[in-house]
Amino acid sequence: MPTYQDVFSSWATKLSIYEKQEAESILSWLFEHHLGWKRTEILNEADESSFPPKLFEDFERLKTGEPIQYIMGKGPFYGREFFVSSATLIPRNETEELVHLIIKENPKAGLKILDIGTGTGCIPISLALEMRNLEVFAVDISDEALEIAAQNAEALGTKVTFSNCDILTETPEVSELDILVSNPPYIPELEKSEMHRNVLDFEPELALFVSNADPLIFYRVIAEKGKQLLKSGGKLYFEINEKYGKEVADLMQNLGYSEVQVLKDLNGKERIAIGRR
Repeated sequence: MPTYQDVFSSWATKLSIYEKQEAESILSWLFEHHLGWKRTEILNEADESSFPPKLFEDFERLKTGEPIQYIMGKGPFYGREFFVSSATLIPRNETEELVHLIIKENPKAGLKILDIGTGTGCIPISLALEMRNLEVFAVDISDEALEIAAQNAEALGTKVTFSNCDILTETPEVSELDILVSNPPYIPELEKSEMHRNVLDFEPELALFVSNADPLIFYRVIAEKGKQLLKSGGKLYFEINEKYGKEVADLMQNLGYSEVQVLKDLNGKERIAIGRR
């Protein structure tokens, strides 16, 4: 009888849209979810005829390029699991770096924080759980995303005040913020051809793309509104498109933010812009 290693090798070749190592990592997650399987059992015998039908169904979905997080309905972020849906982006490692930076730079208790374009709520919920006595607010244009975010806050046992807001036409009803954070849509439409199909076909375009004509629109509008939302000395944190670090920094400086910095992520790409009101 074949071992799990044999099954992994065979099934991984059918996930040709992924690199071999990533395919095997995804399969580990799928097997653990459906079989309670652990990586230490890699050399154990594997009887495919005993696998549940749902495992095969989910594997077929994987072969279409659908992300494992959408199939499972959840994804990891900063040491916790968050519910996801087709209305939300899948939380990413780069955003964990943004959260870690905010935690590290702001040890004071009782801060007031707003996250714009919250999606799953992974940023404000993680901050609320990791920092002390925060007052946390988050907005999104998508009611479906806000439902997922509220589920995550409840499941993880923390309080975040969520509300619907189209940041391009509305201003959140909060003030005197210590921290304003946003990971807004920042991929120009013209970059679609460079993207993996499992992102293009399954993740919400509303949360990903901006027009080629004005790729910095969200940064500009949020930074402008940040001038009235942030208290004097409050901080603005952006996750950014690696190609627009200088442009975002110039925009923030031109609006009067001080101590503006652009920081690289662990892959050496410009990914975070920060400034002080």
